[in-house]
Order: sequence, then structure tokens, then C-alpha cells
Amino acid sequence: MSIWGKIIGGAAGFALGGPLGAILGATAGHMVDKANDGGFNQERISSQGGPWGQSWGQGAGQFGGADPRQIAFATGVIVLAAKMAKADGNVTREEINAFKRLFHVTGPDAAQVGQIFDAARRSPDGYEPYARQIAQMFAGERAVLESILEALHQIALSDGNLHPAEKEYLRKVANIFGFADVDFDRVHQGNTAPSGQLDPYKQLGLTRSASNEELKAAHRKLSRENHPDLLMAKGMPEEFVEQANEKMARINAAWDQICKERNI
Repeated sequence: MSIWGKIIGGAAGFALGGPLGAILGATAGHMVDKANDGGFNQERISSQGGPWGQSWGQGAGQFGGADPRQIAFATGVIVLAAKMAKADGNVTREEINAFKRLFHVTGPDAAQVGQIFDAARRSPDGYEPYARQIAQMFAGERAVLESILEALHQIALSDGNLHPAEKEYLRKVANIFGFADVDFDRVHQGNTAPSGQLDPYKQLGLTRSASNEELKAAHRKLSRENHPDLLMAKGMPEEFVEQANEKMARINAAWDQICKERNI
């Protein structure tokens, strides 16, 4: 079953808890009642807003093998994308369609993912509680959090234009995730700079004054942390591997360019 099917399977909200779980409960509560023969209802799921992740240990073994961390990653991208769609004051169906296209959401899953997107977009809650829950669930796993920022950039740029309000929104989410401005600028440049105009040193998180050994170490570290298999093991669903591969290609291209410049 795809990650989208696991999210839609209502009980994911109970497994996840917190504001992300409440959104899932609000959009799939009726499916929880059906799947569990009335064992859980929307009110009970929505009330699981206590300590985030208190059900993590149970989630992977119950609810059809759903991994709460993968559910959190995928749901977080949906919800934060929906909140971002409001940033420029011009919410369009194109944005949800871009999400479905980028992450290969098809068939019956598409309508249900659209319901989660619309529920998050209509909710009066700000984006901050959702971003904080994600930051806590993936604390210390910068590559995973960075992958969410990468995905949000892809969605924001789907119409060929990044509105200043969207950029500011992305920067604020990055700050909640614990990234400094220099880290955000690296991700932002990687997704917005024209092909062939990336600063290879910035993509490795260094400057041109860095030594060859420092650059080699940075490339090894980034390659290890951002390997798609490792990211999936840490919570990134396989549906997002394409974006992870693009990031790895960018890291390797930066290293190759530096090697040519320095004859390494």
C-alpha cells in the first residue's frame, strides 16, 4: 500500500496524534469508525493532541503497518503546502494539482489527499503548530527536515513563480525547523537558481576559502546524510525519493564542479 493509502486509512490520525493527527481525524474520522467497527471515533482521535508521538511505538505494529514517521512526513508536506497556498492570498486548484503531479498521487488517493489539503487550507489555525510537531518528531535529523523544505519549494515553484510572501513563509518554517538563514539560503538557491548558476561551495555549506580537505569532508557528510535509502529509513516515504535523488544529484554536481576548478 502506498503512503497515501496509509494516511487515508483513518487510524493514522490516532497513531500520529498532535495537530497533524487532528487534521487526519477531521478528514477521515468516518473511515476510522468503519475500519474499527466503531472502536474509535473522530472525537477520540482529535483528542490525541497530548505529547506528540506518544503512540509512535505502537503505530508501526498496528494500523496496517503504517509508520507514524512516514505519515508525519507526508501529511506535514500536505498541510504545510496548504498553508503556503494562502501565503500569497491567491489559493488555486493548480497548487493541489501540482502536489499530486510531483508526488505521483493518482486514482482514489488523489481525491482523499485533496480533502486533507482543503481541510488544512480552510482551518483557521496557523502553520506554526504543524511545523513545530514536525520539528519535534524529526529533531536532530536535519536531512529529513531539509527534504520537507525541498518539497515545499517544489510545490511553490510549480507555477513558475515564487511569490515574496511564499519565500518568507518558507523561511519562517525553516526557522521553526531549527535552520539558520544560511542553511535556508542554501536550500533556496538549490531550488531557484537557473541551471548551471548554482554556487557549488554554498551547496556544500562552505565558502571558497575552504580547504580541499574541508570540502571533501563536507561532500562525504552530505552524501551520507542525504542518501535516499537512509532518508527513507528515517521517515521519508518512498513516494518522495525522486526529490531526494534530485538533491543528491545537486550535491554531486557541486562537488564535481569544485574538483574541476581545483584539479582535485
